[in-house]
Amino acid sequence: MSPAPQGALTPWAIKGELILNCNCTVFCPCVISLGKHAPTEGVCQAWSGIRIDKGHYGDSDLSGLNVGLLLEIPGQMARGNWKAAAFIDERADHNAYHGLIEIFSGRAKGTTGLFKLLVSEFIGAERAPVSFETEGNKRRLTVGKKIQGEVVPIQGKRKGEEVVAVNTEYWMGPDITVATATKGRVRAFGRVWDFDGRSAEICQIDWSGPEVPR
Repeated sequence: MSPAPQGALTPWAIKGELILNCNCTVFCPCVISLGKHAPTEGVCQAWSGIRIDKGHYGDSDLSGLNVGLLLEIPGQMARGNWKAAAFIDERADHNAYHGLIEIFSGRAKGTTGLFKLLVSEFIGAERAPVSFETEGNKRRLTVGKKIQGEVVPIQGKRKGEEVVAVNTEYWMGPDITVATATKGRVRAFGRVWDFDGRSAEICQIDWSGPEVPR
């Protein structure tokens, strides 16, 4: 794959898993309302972790890297004026680091292009040790001492089956596993959050950016 012409968009793709924990007291209403319903606390504060199982940005391999995000949304998701920050896996080389910032700032367009439309302030991006671990049904995100999170799926009536919102039009993916946070601590960019016991989500992601004509 040859580099995109100067000024043109670079093709990209990411497959993996995303976890998210926010300050909503019950399952995030944004999933079903698609941002038309306000968060349960009026404003949204959230951290998220992305495990990239397979991915690329142009010729740069993103496979095996992790990303942490912070999000602040002042009301209904669809109304915008978000603030966001990104923690990029310290193992990413220069090109992968640049590509991940382009993707998660929305500048690379495609699935995450809505960030460019909805985020009014990109607080910052920095390299960090970002760990995304799975132990049984638990998922843990650790970004140094800045984010320490763990989420677990909520179990449904049928033994061994998790509660899943399926066939949604949510931007992250159509099937969202309903979860709760057993740990949700953030100490970063002046934010001090503790969301233990609050709403969480688990989602398999398959995102991509625009194809560049050959």
